[in-house]
Amino acid sequence: MLLQVMLDSANAAAKVIAEPQASINFLDLLMKGGVIMIPLLILSVVSIFLMVERYLTISKAGKVDPNFMNNIRTLLLDNKVDAALNLARSTNTPIARLLEKGIKRLGRPVKEIESAVENTGKLEIYKLEKNLSYLGIIAGIAPMFGFVGTIMGVIKIFYNISLADNISIGLIAGGLYEKMVTSATGLVVGIIAHIGFHFLNSMIDRVSFQLESTAVDFIDLLHEPSK
Repeated sequence: MLLQVMLDSANAAAKVIAEPQASINFLDLLMKGGVIMIPLLILSVVSIFLMVERYLTISKAGKVDPNFMNNIRTLLLDNKVDAALNLARSTNTPIARLLEKGIKRLGRPVKEIESAVENTGKLEIYKLEKNLSYLGIIAGIAPMFGFVGTIMGVIKIFYNISLADNISIGLIAGGLYEKMVTSATGLVVGIIAHIGFHFLNSMIDRVSFQLESTAVDFIDLLHEPSK
């Protein structure tokens, strides 16, 4: 009898080992997350679009010709105000627009010029930060959507248990792992948006420093004697 039990156990174990493990398709697993995956998908697409669009815009704004300010200084010191203004207008960068505003105010009190330049710098930074707040919002709400999906799944699991009137590991685990997909997806989307938000803000800080440095150089230029 003991020998027969051992043989049956060995055969059962061999059968389990021989059976191939069911593989989980990643796309199918995402689809099992339920309807809550739709807003998470939308949030992921929006966040990627915002990150790419803002990155290209901020990168373009941060590219400055190292000789640009020197050329402006040379023209202004030579009293070629119109040439300096045309050079600033023909250069499509925040620094050029800042200098254009200052050059247009030449002849007025320095305080007024300084105020105009400062306000232009703030406006340029505001343009760079456009829609960036939405990325921060996505970083906050995406994990919440994921948790909501998981909670809805858990509620459904316990409802099914109440109907079945028994507790089965398969009944619990089979639904729970599917609903945990929403939490994982929400966290991934939130982490990506969070990283993108802070990375883009660091890029804006560098552009802001360039604008402030240029504004200081321009105001100092007004006090230099012209030729």
